Amino acid sequence: MAASGAEDFPAEAVKFDPVAEAKLLLRTTRSAALATLVADSGQPFATLVNVATAPDGSPILLLSQLAAHTRHLAADPRLSLLFYAPGRGDPLAHPRLTILGRAERVDEAERRAALRTRFLARHPKSALYADFPDFSFFHVAMENVHLNGGFGRAASLSVHQIRTALEGAAELIATEPEAIAHINADHPGVAGLLASAFGQPANVDRGANAGTWRVIGLDPEGIDLGNDATIVRVSFPRPVSNGAEVRQVLMELTAAARGGAW
Repeated sequence: MAASGAEDFPAEAVKFDPVAEAKLLLRTTRSAALATLVADSGQPFATLVNVATAPDGSPILLLSQLAAHTRHLAADPRLSLLFYAPGRGDPLAHPRLTILGRAERVDEAERRAALRTRFLARHPKSALYADFPDFSFFHVAMENVHLNGGFGRAASLSVHQIRTALEGAAELIATEPEAIAHINADHPGVAGLLASAFGQPANVDRGANAGTWRVIGLDPEGIDLGNDATIVRVSFPRPVSNGAEVRQVLMELTAAARGGAW
């Protein structure tokens, strides 16, 4: 049986890890379908938004105050986000993740700056308008999570199962921007090397015309790597909590990617 709280799925489903699959979708999906509630009627309203994640995996949104869905959230912060990994063949054969939660507009300067850094690392072109007066960053407090991993593979998960624990990792979170800048500037080949060797999902397009790989996120459980078209995730072999531990794990992964042992 898979993780606690999982719905029944066929015993022959091989190597289905709903927690790992949900975390992967959360960290590597560039956009999501956002559903809000229309204030007057209560009808659901769906749209498409770019999405990023906080260090603990909580979704981050950048929304215009002029958009209908932003007005809906001002009246009722409840929302649903659908993360989907497209692929060949039947769309319903590919995994998708539904998150129910509540959106909070973040205006406090330090918190807003942290969300802004994480979001723009994943969506650098959004820097063109991110600081316009009518745009705001939103933090999504996750409340319920459901993964459909394809036919016969489904699981209702707790937020605790997919949230990345940050206890003891204050140093890592505080120094993340500097660490990312250092890796990308001083070790420019590492991101591409790790993406090719260990990046998940393994079946994404990594074409030569997709741009240069770069580090776009660090957290205690792994590293996010992106180019102009794709995001992949490399999970760490053990949790890290500070810069020294990140360096050690990246040295081990780099050595393994080059054929060394660790």
